[in-house]
Amino acid sequence: MARGEGAEQYSNTSLLQKPSTDGIKLAAKRESTGRLSVCSKLCYAIGGAPYQITGCAIGFFLQIYLLDVALLDPFYASIILFVGRAWDAITDPTVGFLVSRSPWTRFGRMMPWVVLSTPFAVLCYFLIWYVPSFDQGKVVWYLIFYCSFQTLQTCFHVPYSALTMFISTEQKERDSATAYRMTVEVLGTLIGTAVQGQIVGMANAPCISSGEDLNSTDLHVAPEVNITEPHVSLKDLRNAYMIASGVICSIYIVCAMVLFLGVKEQKETCRVRNEPMSFFQGIRMVMGHGPYAKLVMGFLFTSLAFMLLEGNFALFCSYTLGFRNDFQNILLVIMSVVPFLISVVLVPSNLIVTYIVSFAAGVSVAAAFLLPWSMLPDVVDDFKVQNPESQGHEAIFYSFYVFFTKFASGVSLGVSTLSLDFAGYVTRGCTQPAEVDLTLKILVSAAPIVLIIIGLIIFISYPINEEKRQGNRKLLNEQRENEIDSETDSTELNVV
Repeated sequence: MARGEGAEQYSNTSLLQKPSTDGIKLAAKRESTGRLSVCSKLCYAIGGAPYQITGCAIGFFLQIYLLDVALLDPFYASIILFVGRAWDAITDPTVGFLVSRSPWTRFGRMMPWVVLSTPFAVLCYFLIWYVPSFDQGKVVWYLIFYCSFQTLQTCFHVPYSALTMFISTEQKERDSATAYRMTVEVLGTLIGTAVQGQIVGMANAPCISSGEDLNSTDLHVAPEVNITEPHVSLKDLRNAYMIASGVICSIYIVCAMVLFLGVKEQKETCRVRNEPMSFFQGIRMVMGHGPYAKLVMGFLFTSLAFMLLEGNFALFCSYTLGFRNDFQNILLVIMSVVPFLISVVLVPSNLIVTYIVSFAAGVSVAAAFLLPWSMLPDVVDDFKVQNPESQGHEAIFYSFYVFFTKFASGVSLGVSTLSLDFAGYVTRGCTQPAEVDLTLKILVSAAPIVLIIIGLIIFISYPINEEKRQGNRKLLNEQRENEIDSETDSTELNVV
């Protein structure tokens, strides 16, 4: 009897030990899925380039393109810029809501949005930079394709942004991937400016002196004027914009393919432990979280400042500073902050000084404009800690973040273009009225400075410091360990 009881006891012990081994394997599997290779991080980071490349090209060049290449009235140009961004502001939270309710597929939950939106987004982006042969309906043309591109880009960027939370369960790995992404996105802004600026800069059409007819340098007349001298017609300039857009579209497709092939979305991190909420419930939820509201508002004001500068700096370089033939080079190194904005306006017109100031500004703006994105995962984690039973809403957080960025861009471009119209902007003029010069100085200096100061004041009250961040990370790790223990216990019970 003793030997039989011992054998039975040994058998039961073995049964209990096997599930424990399974639990260890499950924990090891969780740990391995949380780690990311350098290749995966690079592929993930490259996926962020299309948004920055196209955004930078549009931000710096769309306004001057509509005014001096498509030859639209400033009033209609302001309508296109504002309505396009306003429409985009509507689509961001809508897409975020739809993404949060998307089912899991074999490619993931976020990745199908990225893949399916890419070809249509590329087509619409190309048509934004095409000037139709008809004059009546140009405004409608640009409105349709600009709004369509913004919608399709949202279908790419919102899932991509939320993908940060789904590529790993480890906060350290997500932070590292975000750092890779920030680096590539900074390079993306340079690539967008370089490709668009250098290609367009090689075909810079001549300006029009006061009193000269606009059509004298138009595409039908220009080839017959100054035959003995090098001459770039408006047609050449329009072709240059199309070539630049074609190059950027190619880069967009390549980056999307790298993201799709090089990044695996982790199903384990996509579990939703509560029922999907309605759209307006989602709005109340994210905006009711204090740290998120402060981060969004601070980012809103700083974004508005940089968008004002970005949208008007090409005009400022061309007309106020008089560097019409060099503005595309200056744009390679300019994204300003407060002291440099002051310097650009107060220092007498000097090309070398402008280059130096722009380079110094670029170093600062990278931190001021891109670092808030690295703060967003900390806010999402803080929400998870405070609301452990409400999970799976990452896409909603990211979509509203993108919404405020694009809303700021739409307001800045619409207001600035309308201000130029009131100031008496002359389309493709060699010189502009003094009122236009003053307006441009305000738009690239005084207004951004005020907005940046407001944003910084809001950031001072941001409640998540390093201590809080580390505490949230510890609590989340404990939650994950408890989940592993619960799954292990469940496995043991099923085996027994």
